[in-house]
Amino acid sequence: MDSVKTTLIHDLAPSQPSFLLPESSGYTVIDAYHKAAFCQGCFGCWLKSPGQCVIKDSLQTVSAEIGCSQQVIILSRCCYGGFSPTVKRVLDRSIAVSLPFFTYRGGRIHHPLRYRDHPKLSVCFYGPATEFEHQTAAQVAHANGVNMGFSAVQVSFAESPEQIAEVITP
Repeated sequence: MDSVKTTLIHDLAPSQPSFLLPESSGYTVIDAYHKAAFCQGCFGCWLKSPGQCVIKDSLQTVSAEIGCSQQVIILSRCCYGGFSPTVKRVLDRSIAVSLPFFTYRGGRIHHPLRYRDHPKLSVCFYGPATEFEHQTAAQVAHANGVNMGFSAVQVSFAESPEQIAEVITP
C-alpha cells in the first residue's frame, strides 16, 4: 500500500498534549507555534530562489513541503473568522507554491501553480466562535484552497482543542 505524504500544520501550544493531533506517524509536521519570521513580501521565493524562501528559518521550505504533499491538514484556532496569526504566517510564507505569472482558474485570475500535484486540504478550526465566524472561516479556507491549488477542501470545527481528534477525518 502506498503511503500518502501528509503535511500537518498546527498552532497547538507545546503545553497542549500531543494526543490532540491526529495520528501523525510519518507526517511532516509544521509547528506554527514555533517562532519564525513573517513574509517580507520581497518575492525572493519567486525570483531569487524559486520555491524556497530567502529567509533562513524553520519555514524556508514550507512551499515545497505543501507542494509535494498529497494531503495537508491544518489545525488552527478560529480567530475572527479566519486562521490564527501563527498559521496565517505559515500560509503567507508558502506563496511559492505558485508562480509569479497570472492565469485564469474558475473564471478568476490566479497565479499558476508551481507543483504538478494538487494535494487535498483538511482544515479544523477550534475554539469558541460565532456561527458567522464559522461561515467566514469556511469561506477563507475554501478561498485559500482555490488560490493554493488544492484539489479538495474539507472544513470542520471543534469547540475546543481537546475535540480535534473527534471531528477531523484526514
